[in-house]
Amino acid sequence: MSTYSAPLRDMQFVLRELAGIEQVGKLPGYEEATPDTVDAILEEAGKFAAGALSPINGSGDHEGAKWHDSKVTMPAGFKEAYRQFVENGWNGIGCEPEYGGQGMPKVVVAAVQEMWKASNMAFSLCPLLTTGAIEAITLNGSPELKATYLPKMIEGSWTGTMNLTEPQAGSDLALVRSRAVPQGDGTYKVFGQKIFITYGEHDMTDNIIHLVLARTPDAPEGVKGISLFVVPKFLLNADGSPGARNDVRCVSIEHKLGIHASPTCVMAYGDNGGAIGYLVGKENEGLKYMFVMMNAARFAVGLEGVAIADRAYQRALEYARERIQGRDLADGSGPVPIIRHPDIRRMLMLMKSQAEAMRALAYVVAAAHDAAARHPDAEERKRNQAFVDLMIPVVKGWSTETGIEVASLGVQIHGGMGFIEETGAAQYLRDARITTIYEGTTGIQANDLIGRKIAREGGATIKAVIGIMKQVEEALAKQPGEEFAAIHAGFSRGVQALAEAATHVATNFSQDIKGVHVGAVPFLRLMGIVSGGWQMARAALVAQRQLGSGAGDDGFYKAKISTARFFADHLLSQAPGLAATVVRGGAGALAVPEEAL
Repeated sequence: MSTYSAPLRDMQFVLRELAGIEQVGKLPGYEEATPDTVDAILEEAGKFAAGALSPINGSGDHEGAKWHDSKVTMPAGFKEAYRQFVENGWNGIGCEPEYGGQGMPKVVVAAVQEMWKASNMAFSLCPLLTTGAIEAITLNGSPELKATYLPKMIEGSWTGTMNLTEPQAGSDLALVRSRAVPQGDGTYKVFGQKIFITYGEHDMTDNIIHLVLARTPDAPEGVKGISLFVVPKFLLNADGSPGARNDVRCVSIEHKLGIHASPTCVMAYGDNGGAIGYLVGKENEGLKYMFVMMNAARFAVGLEGVAIADRAYQRALEYARERIQGRDLADGSGPVPIIRHPDIRRMLMLMKSQAEAMRALAYVVAAAHDAAARHPDAEERKRNQAFVDLMIPVVKGWSTETGIEVASLGVQIHGGMGFIEETGAAQYLRDARITTIYEGTTGIQANDLIGRKIAREGGATIKAVIGIMKQVEEALAKQPGEEFAAIHAGFSRGVQALAEAATHVATNFSQDIKGVHVGAVPFLRLMGIVSGGWQMARAALVAQRQLGSGAGDDGFYKAKISTARFFADHLLSQAPGLAATVVRGGAGALAVPEEAL
């Protein structure tokens, strides 16, 4: 059975050459994130992912989480792996040192999180939700809430959840009906039901801290009347230890296509008199606070697309090298390993090139997030934040859609054995399928991208990004050789297509809102492909410079250039067609009457 191996060389390359870890390490508060320290963190994380998480991924999928009488039992090995995870300090790697965290920048955390997700996606979802809850309390909680809950949550002794969705309120949170009734002593009694709550119940820690959206009695209708509450599974004793059980129960867990080891819970609040909750921040501002968690989660889910693509590629590559079948097309020799067949090589390169492009884009966005948070110059903070806001739906939407495609290619390379669960290839496809749905479907990400991030500001930020892309285009044009000519030609067409489509969105959004929205998802895909091509082009330029300097590692750098060329030939070539769909596709889609669908 294939074992996960963290792609440390590519991670280090992206962090140093594309995301600029040295510059991030100079930001106030991030001085300890030196390249050597970061390398050591990545190496240890890779060992933990391979040694503790990867071995229980397949068995956890097979066994699944089990529900009985409001309790959830995790698969064999999960509780022990989580204990090691906490003891090794991984849970608080990116959290504030004031409450026990290590304070590493987001770009370092992103690389570490990719390893957790690639080696065991179901396991990784628990710390993902805890991290989001920590961030919401850190930014919006009272000093008392922070002191009470953050140390244990950052340590990992307690986990956290995000409770938004209800049976009648999926993505439309204006329909939330859960109630929170003030008790006059600073507490509230919370009543309602929440669905699709990841790790809402489990047996890995002695407390679970739920962040719950609910309405107070006098709250206005719609999204403006939602508040956020901390509702612990166990109320706390005077010394801060878990005490009496709160009135919150897991009434069932879902039976899902994938991520079987991650319990997706239906949670009931207040069936026996009311669950005690504590207001986070101000009443009626809960949705704003929850979006802190949601944005962090969207980026993290995008990383799941990166991670599962890389893991599926690793397994497919190993299989292609071992599977002997067919004859070499050139000389008729054989039978040969299937990696010698052109179509297998094409599929492997589709997997490899897209995984590398997604990783590079995600890390670059994470580094911009660090600059937006810590750069001493206000204008630099503003510029980086605008870039992050623009790219989050792309990282989430494009990476997850592509992760599914790459996982499907992995099954295809295995042939009939890919459809057999024992090989493990199918699990990646099943696990990946949820990523385009939760934390906002691809359609929601695309609508956010064209509406809030482009049309609202008249396309100002995307125009600036395209301007930076054109500088890379000019640098490519100066490089000699066939490979760089191909990279330049593909990237140039991609940038032109993106500019055309972005102009169409910004210009026509108001007067043809439905027509523009028909092209929203194709636009997101277009932007993902071109943004990924941008990073691949940058990587090729760095590789060319390193080869010229005689820095060594020639095989790695030559592969970078070849992979960038493949991406240009096979992925960036799609850009003009996607742009045409964005510009002209609305009329045809809307012309069909509903009764004809």
